[in-house]
Formats: sequence, structure tokens, C-alpha cells
Amino acid sequence: MALDIDQLRQWIGRTEDAEDVATAAPLACLAATLDRDDPEPETGDPVPPGAHWLYFLPRTRQSDLDGNGHARKGGFLPPVPFERRMWAGGRIRFLKSLRVGDAIRRQSEILDVSMKDGKSGPLVFVVVRHRVSGPGGLAIEEEHDIVYRGDSPGGQASQAAPKDPPKDAPWRRVIEPDPVLLFRYSALIFNGHRIHYDRDYVTRHEGYPGLIVHGPLIATLLMDLFRRHNPDTPLGRFDYRARGPIFDIGPFTIAGKPEDNGRMASLWALDHLGRLAMTAEAETGDG
Repeated sequence: MALDIDQLRQWIGRTEDAEDVATAAPLACLAATLDRDDPEPETGDPVPPGAHWLYFLPRTRQSDLDGNGHARKGGFLPPVPFERRMWAGGRIRFLKSLRVGDAIRRQSEILDVSMKDGKSGPLVFVVVRHRVSGPGGLAIEEEHDIVYRGDSPGGQASQAAPKDPPKDAPWRRVIEPDPVLLFRYSALIFNGHRIHYDRDYVTRHEGYPGLIVHGPLIATLLMDLFRRHNPDTPLGRFDYRARGPIFDIGPFTIAGKPEDNGRMASLWALDHLGRLAMTAEAETGDG
């Protein structure tokens, strides 16, 4: 299918608003999925970093889903004629705390649509800005990078050359990405994309060796690692970048280390072979 980048760039500036309530049940389910021992969340408790992804969920009708489990293209996101869509990274600023029970609003805008040449063909990048507000005003500002790519030659999914991971990691946790973990997180964010639960689809149709661990799940695990080692320190900034996929064919590792006298932290995820899959930088906030 021909790619008309000028036509896709007409989506720049398009906006979408959504409203929700920061309810407690998804937070309790996320804590269970992350294997945390948190008490049951109550009205007024702060929403933890990354848990804003549990709200403003898509409500696409079953008849409007594409064959891969995603909503059909068009609407708010541009209709990129590539089937494979992945989280490439993002930049999040936590300005104020959202709290359980808050009425919340998200204002989204397409900031940019661009094309680059990759090893397997053209890549289309879409940058979306989200502003999430609560009763106290703007609470979270996020830029989310989405990458679309077409089929690789021969129908096999190509992968970028792995980057070397950092050597020292005082913080480390091994995660077993079994299908139950991936199913539970898909359910939490109402994500029907078949690459996360349909092994026959992801191996035969997409050409990957196994189920793909969600980008936002890996990012959430990295934020959670920061929280585990800084339980009383608020997170003010979290920037992350996907370096390569993680599959469910073996345990993967999340790791990190404090920087700048504890004011910042470097975080990363390694796939089952020890290759760098995601990098992140966290900075403490004011609460």
C-alpha cells in the first residue's frame, strides 16, 4: 500500500478529549499484577506513577476492531497503512498527584507525524501529547512516541542490533513474562492487540518468536522498581525509550541505579538473553 506522508501529516494538531474517574479497583489489580503488597487503595490515596494508563481506556466496538485486535485506523490517530504498531518511548512529567476518587480529564493532541527509513523499510513515527488534569489542575504531561512499520522481507519481523547494557545495577528484579501476566495487563488496559496473547498469530502472522511484552508494562515495571527502592520519594519525571522487544520465551530483567546523590536514577530492561530492551531516566519530584 502506498504511503502518503503529506496526507498523514494532516492529522497534526488533531485533538481528542476524554473524561474518567480515578477509581480504586484498577489500582488494586495493577498492584496484584506487579506482585506488590500494597494495602487496598482508598479514596484520597495517590495514584501511583504509570497507573494513569489504566484510565481513559478505548471502548471500541467489537465490530470495529481490525484483524489484529486493534481499532481500525483513522479517527484520532492517522491511518498509517502499516499493521505493526509499537510503543517507541515517551516523556512523562508528574506535576501534581491524582488521587483515588478524582474526576479526571485527558486532553490529547497529535504533535508530529514523520517518516524514517529503517533496515526493514519505512517507519512512521507519531508523537501524541496527553495532558491529564484533576481537581487541582494539570497533573501529568506526557509525550508518547508510536512507531508503525510494514512487513519485513520474507514475512519475518526484523529486530535492531542489541545495545550493550550498563554493567553495574544495585537494583535488579527478574520477571517471568508468562501468558497470564500478559493477559492480566492486557485486561487492565483493555488492549485487544493479539501480539500479547495469541501465540499462533504473533509467530505465524507477525513473524516473532513469542508473545510480546507490552511496552507500557515494561515502563510501569521500571517505575515500580524506582518506587520499591524509593518508597517515600515522589517521581517527578520519567523518560523512556524502547530499544528492542521482549518476548515471553524466557525471564527478563529490570535493573537500575541511583544517580546524582539519589535525585535521579538510570533504569533499564534486559531481554532473556541479557540484551538491552528499554532504557529510562527517572527524576524525583516535589510530591
